[in-house]
Amino acid sequence: MRLVRLMSASLSGYLVGTLPSSDVASRLATGGSVDLRSAGSRNPGGMNVLRVLGRRAGRAVIVADIGKGYVACGLGRRLAGDVGAHVAGVAAVLGHCYPLWRRFRGGKGVATSFGQCLYTFPAYAPIDVAVALAASRAPGLRRPALVSVGVSSTAWLLASVLWWTRGLPNLWGPRPTAALPLANAATVLVIASKAVPALLRRDPADLVAPR
Repeated sequence: MRLVRLMSASLSGYLVGTLPSSDVASRLATGGSVDLRSAGSRNPGGMNVLRVLGRRAGRAVIVADIGKGYVACGLGRRLAGDVGAHVAGVAAVLGHCYPLWRRFRGGKGVATSFGQCLYTFPAYAPIDVAVALAASRAPGLRRPALVSVGVSSTAWLLASVLWWTRGLPNLWGPRPTAALPLANAATVLVIASKAVPALLRRDPADLVAPR
């Protein structure tokens, strides 16, 4: 039964992650005439929506994507306890990045992973934002977005190990166990699977710092 509950948490998280927030924004703003997979950076995520459709739509999509990660973790926790929350969070990021219904052409998972962090590692969430912003605004960077993702992801993973080994308080999140760094490591790998190809193809979106 434990395995069944964890599988249910994983499936639920994946399904929530596949919810097409950017496609909904495109339909509302343009009647569906703009395909975000071929416009701008060709990434169906909040930052590309912000650049192509404007700030209002972009911010709405970013909030929605964060919400997907948070809601997925909540469902996972109800289905399979604290470990279920971690499993569902990773699955939500996977679903956002590789949605089955869109031939696995999804976003980069950064906002959804923050939703995961906000639920499973809320004690670190404000630090995560500060680290990402500081990294993106460091002078002399040619690819601030990628640097921001790389630095903040690494710091997030290292912090989760610290919280687990030291037993530090985690606000409303699950008690830190080995599941926290393991889940965070899995999420970082999913994000890296999207970031590395963008780096190799010199994605123009990576030349712009997040706002």
